[in-house]
Amino acid sequence: MSKIRLGVLGGGGDSLIGVLHRVASYMYDYYEIVGGVFNPDYEENIKFAKKIGVNTDRVYKDFDEFVAVESAKPEDERVEVVSVLTPNFLHYPMAKKLLEHGFNVICEKPLTTKLEEAKTLQEIQKKNKAVFAVTYTYTGYPMVREMKEMIAKGVIGDIHKVDLQYYQGWINPVIHDKEKRSQVWRLDPKKAGISSCIGDIGTHIFNMVEYVTGLEVSELLSDLNTLYEDNPLDIDGSVLIRMDNKAKGILRASQIATGDENNITVAIFGRNGALKWEQENPNYLYLLKDDEPRRLIKPGNASYNTEVSLDGTKLPAGHPEGIFDAMGNIYRGVAKALRGENSYNGEFPTLYEGVRGMLFIEKTVESNQNGNVWVSMENQ
Repeated sequence: MSKIRLGVLGGGGDSLIGVLHRVASYMYDYYEIVGGVFNPDYEENIKFAKKIGVNTDRVYKDFDEFVAVESAKPEDERVEVVSVLTPNFLHYPMAKKLLEHGFNVICEKPLTTKLEEAKTLQEIQKKNKAVFAVTYTYTGYPMVREMKEMIAKGVIGDIHKVDLQYYQGWINPVIHDKEKRSQVWRLDPKKAGISSCIGDIGTHIFNMVEYVTGLEVSELLSDLNTLYEDNPLDIDGSVLIRMDNKAKGILRASQIATGDENNITVAIFGRNGALKWEQENPNYLYLLKDDEPRRLIKPGNASYNTEVSLDGTKLPAGHPEGIFDAMGNIYRGVAKALRGENSYNGEFPTLYEGVRGMLFIEKTVESNQNGNVWVSMENQ
């Protein structure tokens, strides 16, 4: 079977997201990057394409040219799926036009900058029956998928408390300098949307709690911090949540957690036990119970891992897997959908999860602006 023809928008130069998506697409040998627009500067665009070995005949001056030329190609030649790796404010116009022209889409999060935009994409996607993935990367880790399966099988019983955090300190060196922080695009509402911290990283743990528990957040109350009055967007926040089964918990996110790097922790507490996982030690999943010692669960062990966990494990037990592998599993899930292959539940985050993420961002900002009140997450 021929490889899936992949187009890429953004992600050129030294972009971490660009490297992450390219490496992920190469895993499992499903995809071939055949063209795109990696950089808004055409000369840099061509130079980068040569560097990564992409034929410059399909490297375009801008997005509109990409869509026009690729749309006109025969079905067995045109790009099949497009990865949108641009800043937040470009996600919606690009994804919308791609869907309208019959392309499948893999889009970075947050999906859009406004909930209404996300809903519009959902309507177009349903009409055109396109495959659409939103890259909540951390759902691709084998031990996160193991956690999801264990919870679904009732290993820890009915869930009654959740506690997730995502702490980074990257913005601390610039936030205290007015001139420096004015140059950070994630703090510019025109480019980032209505939120920085919650929109960038808080949405990851919101997605994570719904992904692993199989529950949805029904209400939330938020308290956000911009640190400085002239800084328009949040850089820290705490969100109390109520799940649809009446369980309660908290989501904590920060970009000013001094010294922290990419500190994601997940703790799900049930009637019969608890599960804990940390992104910086992703091969370790802990099962805790009242009446037995703490148990360590690791990937690659056919004797006790679930099928979905094993399916996403590339290396033998004891060999560390990381974020590239997690993103690779998401790309693999998309490839299975494009090729009509059998897949496991939750192999890639769908457009529905992207819309839920935008609903979460807007409701979190609404709660904070209205004086830290409870708001409903009902019906998107």
